[in-house]
Amino acid sequence: MTETSLHLFEAIGIELEYMIVDQRSLSVLPIADKVLEAAAGQIVSEVELGPLSWSNELVLHVIELKTNGPAKAVPGLKALFQHDIQKINAILAPLGGRLMPTACHPWMDPLTETKLWPHEYSPVYEAFDRIFGCRGHGWSNLQSTHINLPFCGDDEFGRLHAAIRLLLPIMPALTATSPILDGKRTGNLDSRMEVYRHNSERIPSVAGRIVPEPVYTQAAYERDIFQRMYSDIAPYDPDGALQHEFLNARGAIARFDRGAIEIRVLDIQEAPQADLACAGLISFALQALCREQWMPTEAIKTMDTNLLADLFLEVIRDADGAVINHKPYLMALGINRSRATTREIWQHLAATCIDGTHWEEELSAALHIILTHGCLARRISTALAGDLRREHLEEIYGELCTGLEMGRVFTP
Repeated sequence: MTETSLHLFEAIGIELEYMIVDQRSLSVLPIADKVLEAAAGQIVSEVELGPLSWSNELVLHVIELKTNGPAKAVPGLKALFQHDIQKINAILAPLGGRLMPTACHPWMDPLTETKLWPHEYSPVYEAFDRIFGCRGHGWSNLQSTHINLPFCGDDEFGRLHAAIRLLLPIMPALTATSPILDGKRTGNLDSRMEVYRHNSERIPSVAGRIVPEPVYTQAAYERDIFQRMYSDIAPYDPDGALQHEFLNARGAIARFDRGAIEIRVLDIQEAPQADLACAGLISFALQALCREQWMPTEAIKTMDTNLLADLFLEVIRDADGAVINHKPYLMALGINRSRATTREIWQHLAATCIDGTHWEEELSAALHIILTHGCLARRISTALAGDLRREHLEEIYGELCTGLEMGRVFTP
């Protein structure tokens, strides 16, 4: 999203990241610069193509598709993203590549296969690599979906930030797609967030506990988050390359430069309609929280960060099977019980929050699969059935690549 004075929920920005892999072996293929060059006529970091744009990421085997500025609503975006996925695959085909969904490549060795983006903005990436070491899963093998939601002024920022803090711990229950790393089960259905939360441990203030601190004005955010980060990293960053809002690695980050909060804890799904179904449901649930459907915003603001961060750890492990037994948290989401699984919570939120006049049949179908059969990580695990031989991984992830090209939600 670009700088805007849009008010709460007047628009949405969506970003989808995909791996580029070899057509035959499915191993990572570091040619994102060649894709952007084919689209723009020269190597660029971003190219605008009508309602969407394509851009680079930290590493050469990842490309991002995103709305070219704020979109009015989620409905209608599926066709745009699907068209551009097929367009990128058409560029990749003669280069021997294709796009692969899911948040983590299941057998990539980041120590030997990582190639950082060497072109425009490379000093920033080199600074990250020098300070944190970007050849690891937590930097080079994690593809995500980002949701950008606008706010105007401190009151709207405070309401939105409070609602996102509350809902963020259970978002991976919908979106976890990364049960495998290094060809093995990790014990976490959302392995991306498990490695991500450790990637900046050298300077803890950069990511905090992933769940953002309870700050609800721009001045407080500047003082308690930005200035602490900038001060802590300064000894390692003498050129000041990272003294910018993008240094913030929390699971939701305030972008005051564009009047939006960016949610970053969502694994990329197997097809755009699945990403958009999750984004749409999350947006509707946040709207309900912002209009105080179940609990006053002032009460939501007091929710303890450590409690929320601990819930988040349970959810990245068990996703939709995680059990929440903290009644005040459930009450804040309109559930008058002392215990519920995260799948049950999302089923409740889908039933009570979705506005059918701003929805699509394809999104409903994708969401039904997620809420009935589980997050994609669970469905991948079911399909693998304990058989983690390389050829079986290639079979399942090859099917996911084909499903992405066709716009098909995965069922085992």
